Amino acid sequence: MNKNPAFVDQLYRNHQSWLHQWLRKKVGNSEQAADLVQDTFIKILQTRDELFGVKEPRAYLVTIARNLMIDQVRRKRIEQAYLNELSQMEYMLDTIPSPEDQLQVVQAIDQICQALIRVSEKAQQAFVLHYFEGLTHKEIAEIIGVSTKMIQKYLATCLVQCYALKQEKDLFE
Repeated sequence: MNKNPAFVDQLYRNHQSWLHQWLRKKVGNSEQAADLVQDTFIKILQTRDELFGVKEPRAYLVTIARNLMIDQVRRKRIEQAYLNELSQMEYMLDTIPSPEDQLQVVQAIDQICQALIRVSEKAQQAFVLHYFEGLTHKEIAEIIGVSTKMIQKYLATCLVQCYALKQEKDLFE
């Protein structure tokens, strides 16, 4: 091949249409294929010195176009991942509780801790696994190594302590 700029023009005139059709079949979109054709020839102009010694112009064009398609797909994946993360962040920002709500949550957790101090360690574990981890009575019984009836008793004991603490608190307010 020749390094002459007229040769790049000839290469474009002879193969642009063919490359566009090939790319349109690959990407399924005529406009995107046209953009890739232009990007391919821009790449050729940028690396014109490499044209010297190219024996198969179509294979050379396909290689450049394929690499550009791969780059485009990678960019779109990265862009999509970024947009997904951004939308998750927006969702999280929308759901951030107010300082007042946060204070209420902290106070509720403190009250639960005060109530749980009054029960056995197994009852505490059952309470946390059920109400905070969402496990069933059967799952908790397997973890702790007791019957499901005992889990029910532990949970009832914890709830009684929570209620008793609330009653004490209400008396002093």
